[in-house]
Amino acid sequence: MGSSLTRTRPWVAALFLLPALVLLGALVVYPIGFTIWRSLYDAAGSGFVGLKNYGSVFSDPSTMTAVKNNAIWVVVAPAVATALGLIFAVLTERVSWGTAFKLVVFMPMAISMLAAGIIFRLVYDHDPSRGVANAVVVGVHDTFAKSSAYPGARPRPGGDLAATSGGSYTTRSTARSGVASDLPLIGIPESGLPAGTQDAKAAPAGPGVTGTVWLDFTPGGSGKPGVVDPGEKALKGVRVEAVKGGQVVAGATSAADGTFSLPASADGAQLRLPSSNFAESYGGIDWLGPSLVTPAIIGAYIWMWAGFAMVLIAAGLAGLPRELLEAARVDGANEWQVFRKITVPMLAPVLAVVLVTLMINVLKIFDLVYIIGLGPSASDANVLALQMYLSSFGGNNDQGVGSAIGVLLLLLVLPVLFFNIRRIRKERRQ
Repeated sequence: MGSSLTRTRPWVAALFLLPALVLLGALVVYPIGFTIWRSLYDAAGSGFVGLKNYGSVFSDPSTMTAVKNNAIWVVVAPAVATALGLIFAVLTERVSWGTAFKLVVFMPMAISMLAAGIIFRLVYDHDPSRGVANAVVVGVHDTFAKSSAYPGARPRPGGDLAATSGGSYTTRSTARSGVASDLPLIGIPESGLPAGTQDAKAAPAGPGVTGTVWLDFTPGGSGKPGVVDPGEKALKGVRVEAVKGGQVVAGATSAADGTFSLPASADGAQLRLPSSNFAESYGGIDWLGPSLVTPAIIGAYIWMWAGFAMVLIAAGLAGLPRELLEAARVDGANEWQVFRKITVPMLAPVLAVVLVTLMINVLKIFDLVYIIGLGPSASDANVLALQMYLSSFGGNNDQGVGSAIGVLLLLLVLPVLFFNIRRIRKERRQ
């Protein structure tokens, strides 16, 4: 009876393993083998080209950019997501609202990569009225740096005011005491002026240098250029500087009616309107520009996956022997020492699992890059999985090169897989 049972066990085991082996062969082994075979043929799949496709991969600037970006992804994204997950898990371990916080942080995992890409495409929109990121940046910037009220204003061509270095405007003539030095500007619509803007007033001749800064435009075109006509609007708060020999000797700011008055020391000086009067309002950061598009997409990825890391690390943290932590505190260790010398070393296996899982995940990243990186910076955000798609189906229609990129991606994943297998075997032996 015993020998009969022994003889039948291998067949029973094979019978139970057969469905899994069939699925493994159909979904893993065959695709890998076919991809390797296809990478040795031309775009049509009819001509054998050997390793030519691999040469094309390593000579293509787009693929080299993708390799560089993948390296950035592998180094930055898993490490930051794991570190945030560790911090969140430790800080919320002993607070009453820790479960609710973990639920909120983990919630992005319920969103697909496609939906997250669309969300962050809007978050990173350059227009502060639509993009949340730039709305915050512009709000903080404008709190500490007041923007100009008249961006884009400029003098009439051929007038006394002429453009000078740095975006300022300076009079060609010199100012004289007792003679009004009017400074007319154009280039901004009357509807764009601040609410409550008064009509401009011609400055009276008086002691010192006087003048008016105003919008030299009359609706209907009936006004005379360079003259303060009835109904023309004053430009309040414009800084006027008197310059002699390259040095500012006096300064004033235009009043609500556009008039300004400089002391007698301004006699014989040129009048300058600094560029700060006309600076364009701060528009925020170009998050999806060539230099920031990859970090911006990594930020979206971390928003999604930090919750995954937090949940796994919190589960490992719950299994730590509390008596060791309490003993360390009794011996005089502060919380930072307990965290660094006891908590982190004991969580090392869990941290390794999270880190390896995320490294494999980011090597295959595709959706976020494809959605968020759309536009002029698409080539700067390129990664290997996206380049494989573009080479195979995105216009090039060269599945030989696409398969070669797939094999390269497999070779990059294998060291991480082997490390994970060795780690698992080591833990089993312990």
